[in-house]
Amino acid sequence: MPVWLREYSWRQTGSAVYLSLPLRGVRVTPANIFCTDQYLKVSIPPFLFEAILYAPIDDTNSTAKIGNGIIFFTLYKKEVAMWDSLTLANANKEKLQYLRENAVLKAHEKAKEETEAKKVTKQEHKKYALEATMKLEEAERKRIEDLKEKERERVTKELELWKKQQKDAEKQKRVQKEGELHQEVEQLKEKKKEKMNKTRIPNEGTSKTRLKPTKGCHGFYSMFSENVKEEQLPAPRSAATIKINFTSRVFPTALRESRIAEEEEWLRKQAEARRTVSADLSELEDLKEEEKNPDWLKDKGNKMFATGNYLAAVNAYNLAVRLNNKLPLLYLNRAACHLKLRNLHKAIEDSSKALELLTPPVPDNENARVKAYVRRGTAFCQLELYTEGLQDYEAALKIDPKNKSIEKDAEKIRHLIQGTTQDS
Repeated sequence: MPVWLREYSWRQTGSAVYLSLPLRGVRVTPANIFCTDQYLKVSIPPFLFEAILYAPIDDTNSTAKIGNGIIFFTLYKKEVAMWDSLTLANANKEKLQYLRENAVLKAHEKAKEETEAKKVTKQEHKKYALEATMKLEEAERKRIEDLKEKERERVTKELELWKKQQKDAEKQKRVQKEGELHQEVEQLKEKKKEKMNKTRIPNEGTSKTRLKPTKGCHGFYSMFSENVKEEQLPAPRSAATIKINFTSRVFPTALRESRIAEEEEWLRKQAEARRTVSADLSELEDLKEEEKNPDWLKDKGNKMFATGNYLAAVNAYNLAVRLNNKLPLLYLNRAACHLKLRNLHKAIEDSSKALELLTPPVPDNENARVKAYVRRGTAFCQLELYTEGLQDYEAALKIDPKNKSIEKDAEKIRHLIQGTTQDS
């Protein structure tokens, strides 16, 4: 059976009712209070307080403060008036039951309306968020399209400018070539004239001495004879053979542009590396003759790498390195395998060893040095050491500044470094 709470105090004004309900020794929460426009209930088992109010109140704005063992209600009246009592007097049991059920029904309807209102509000918020997201995506898409269009226009202008420059350069070369050709033709003409003049002068002298005047019908000298004409022609040139000797060069660069000392040192080191085969590997005696050749093993590792069998390629390169540890391409190719296998520290170690062997820097090992820097830089970046990776990519760009792929990757690394700096 519930224990009815009868002790309470209340006072009123024309617009509000102030009710104080003592509940000492009992823990009260807002869930224990139920209030409608004409029904107030406080249920804290085993205690129960119930009041059918004298007149309707504004249950939305009315408040209840809990503290110090007291619940203090502030109930705002819907109509300004003075009540004769707090509760409705002379109400029979059936009327009280009806009012209770009506209050519960109203509370359920109100809760349902609030739930529907929250649902509608939530849908509106979701719709607004979706529209805002679509607008942002549309704005971002438009921005990206604008950037692409600007980049396309820039590239088109650069391409047209490059074509124009190429045409101007070709035109200038053609004009220059025609001028040189015309000059050569003029020089040949001058030489031919000089030669003919030198040949004519003695012939004319001879003809004056040799020719005898003959009188014709009009008493004039006759024309030159055929023998005289033949004497005026120069003698044919004698045949000869011209031999040209070129300087023997191993490297494709011209002798005036090369660094002879460094190139000779590189050739010496390569020859020494080709000759160096470890003779103390007794466990390799069972291998075939071609399997003891580092170059053959390198080619085999390259084929394994091309088919995606990276572990087999690493084993081939390992054996080749044991046979000859002076060939930089073995370390360079093994670094590529380690990158595929995510052995990043080993990839860095092999790339560094390859760079150590690729000295001195000469045109013949430029391509290998670029690959070594790129592979070591890639391993650094995958270890999130972006600064070291960027240094290697920039070193590769210094060797091959026209490589657009390396330049693009270096730009991405710069953006990553800037993003990391801004986040920190």
